[in-house]
Amino acid sequence: MGIFRCLVLNTTMLMAVLTCFASQAFAKNAGDVRQDKFGVMQTYVPAGCFVMGASDEQITQAMRSNPPEWAAKEIKYEQPQHKICLSQAYWIDQTEVTNASFALFVSADAYTERKYWSADGWKWLQGEYIDILPYECIEIIADHPRVCITWYEAEAYAKWRGGRLPSEAEWEYAARGPQSYIYPWGDDWIADNAHVLGLEHPMKVGTLPQGKSWVSAYDMAGNAMEWVADWQTDGYYTNSPLDDPKGAVTGIFKTQKGGWWGSNIFVSRAAYKYYNDPPHYQDHHIGFRIVSD
Repeated sequence: MGIFRCLVLNTTMLMAVLTCFASQAFAKNAGDVRQDKFGVMQTYVPAGCFVMGASDEQITQAMRSNPPEWAAKEIKYEQPQHKICLSQAYWIDQTEVTNASFALFVSADAYTERKYWSADGWKWLQGEYIDILPYECIEIIADHPRVCITWYEAEAYAKWRGGRLPSEAEWEYAARGPQSYIYPWGDDWIADNAHVLGLEHPMKVGTLPQGKSWVSAYDMAGNAMEWVADWQTDGYYTNSPLDDPKGAVTGIFKTQKGGWWGSNIFVSRAAYKYYNDPPHYQDHHIGFRIVSD
């Protein structure tokens, strides 16, 4: 009886120890990284809250950078600043999707598979070809961001990888963090942290690790502007849900975030959004990254 009791106690203690080790092994912290089955590195974003948009003071400060007129007129869509919470953790690509990664999607013949496309995206695809681009885009540099990409193509690629495009709130939270920084690295502009300011083309993704966000996401200010999931409509922030906002149900334009290689300080702020492009638009400064649940 004594031996049996000892065995039971020892087994119970062993299970407790194993449970402790297992919980520690699978615990996730902000900035933990993983590689998905397609070889893409993703970083972990825990559930949490932050202040989305820009305050009057931040707007006044931003206007001192003398933004171009087309950028300055978008600032009304950054207000009112409001606190929102994301109830579910997620993984976000550590960098923008590269030419190499998108080429896998195409070479696997997944690009033309109906199951990866939304109804509207499939309609678009029937009348377009992947090599029809409005500008000369360099696709042969494997580790550069895949630009000249429509929102529809980004959506299809995301589904192929088992993910989706981030909501604007998810993108902005990954960039700003619970501290709600103005830029991914903090509240002060540091030119060496971002690939912007009148340059001529994108660069290798992740080249500027000093500009990473709180979860070690790279190039969230500069290199390529990024599509997010949301439709953009006037006044959405005024009536936005405070928990897990997804943007308007319908619209004409899709939101872009993050600045690009030929933009400016003003556009590189995490709160900035550009919204004048429909989902069938493509350009040599627009790329994307995806999230996975």
